[in-house]
Amino acid sequence: TVATTVDQAYPENAALTMAEDGTPTLKRVVAAPLPEGLAHFEAALADALPDRQLLTVLANVAHWTNYPRHFSPPSGGDSKLSDARERAIMTVFGYGCNLGPTQTARHTRGRWTADMIATLNRQHVTVRKLEAANRDVVNAYNRLILPTFWGTPTVAIADGTHIKMPHNRLIAEQHIRYGAYGGIIYQHISDRYIALFTRFIACGMWEAVYLLDGLILNTSDIQPDTIHADTQGQSTPVFGLAYLLGIDLLPRIRHWNDLIFQRADKADTYQHIDALFRGVVDWDVIEHHWETMLQVVISIKAGTLLPSAILRKLSTYSRKNKLYQALSALGYVLRTRFLLQYISDLPLRQDITAKTNKLESFHAFADWLAFGGDGVLRDHDPDEQEKRIKYRELVANAVMYQTTVDMTEAISHLRSNGMVVTPALMGAISPYVTRHLRRFGDLVVDLSVPPAPVNEGHHLLQDMSMTNEDTA
Repeated sequence: TVATTVDQAYPENAALTMAEDGTPTLKRVVAAPLPEGLAHFEAALADALPDRQLLTVLANVAHWTNYPRHFSPPSGGDSKLSDARERAIMTVFGYGCNLGPTQTARHTRGRWTADMIATLNRQHVTVRKLEAANRDVVNAYNRLILPTFWGTPTVAIADGTHIKMPHNRLIAEQHIRYGAYGGIIYQHISDRYIALFTRFIACGMWEAVYLLDGLILNTSDIQPDTIHADTQGQSTPVFGLAYLLGIDLLPRIRHWNDLIFQRADKADTYQHIDALFRGVVDWDVIEHHWETMLQVVISIKAGTLLPSAILRKLSTYSRKNKLYQALSALGYVLRTRFLLQYISDLPLRQDITAKTNKLESFHAFADWLAFGGDGVLRDHDPDEQEKRIKYRELVANAVMYQTTVDMTEAISHLRSNGMVVTPALMGAISPYVTRHLRRFGDLVVDLSVPPAPVNEGHHLLQDMSMTNEDTA
């Protein structure tokens, strides 16, 4: 049905052209126009936002969400530390901004030592506790009104970004695309900008394997059923498994015209787009292995299996694996339907491009916040590496929450002063602004206490001459 509709609409499709040899060409996507007056509104909003220091942001969000309560002793009881809350905030700041305990302690004027910060991280914080703390922030963010102008809660975006690591780390590899040594932070964010789930993987891993895990493991109030991805998400087994899990997959595919379109039936022909199709759907394989595929889905839904566990086994494109054949055959159906919609629907192409660009902006925002250590992940322990990524996600989400709260107050102030703020203007901004944030403390010049006189070191020459005489 979709193929027939696209074929009939081909004469009106100005973006798609079919060459004589059957090669399709699609014009470059033009971004949707920005609302009128956006630049003036963004400038006024930036001036109205209060300056915020990162530690103050983390403290404010801790007060509103109480996320430090998850950082309890291994026994599960309440912390016996009298300053547990403050130390938890300092630990999140130190590790989330990639400073580490030593550098963090050096900037606390003796209030904390590196061992105090490292001990709380080692004994009171786990990956699961960081995920629980992040869930509190996401749920609080989801109750705000302003993010409803930014996107749909049922949509998520997934992609990976490179993080540098020293060469003597077991998980580190040379990434062929980024041309650098390190690992991959694989991120799922909501269409409303907030980060939902993060995991750390090796450079050599096929990123699409973990595409569906983020939606399964996400336990926040935001539960997407549509996911956007980059080119790696075009794999047919991923399309098939996502469909069976009730997830709509919408990847941005770079070389879409190199992929195989399949006809629903060998006898189907089309007047304009017939040259696109180079295969026929194998319905018999899908029907024969339908129960096996459903058993896999039931196991995933029951929590006994992750999608990545299945997709890792199918990543070798084994032609002898019956489950691969069935998921791939189903995936061809779904991918063909998606590609037909993609080449005929300009708003869909614009939306996919905008969604994936949104995640690229998040990566830049998170990198700006993780300013310590030259952006290098230096931990040896895989658990600590995963925790560092979770800390980073928690800091980014906390800053987004505080910024959104400040934006809400600022917009109310601007409207009370007579500015007309439309829904389109509010929908065109994002919480990834950093102009009002201070990553460091107050820089104060104190001229009341002069430094000690300069010692020019003449005694060093005297010591050297005495040494020379003794040697002679």
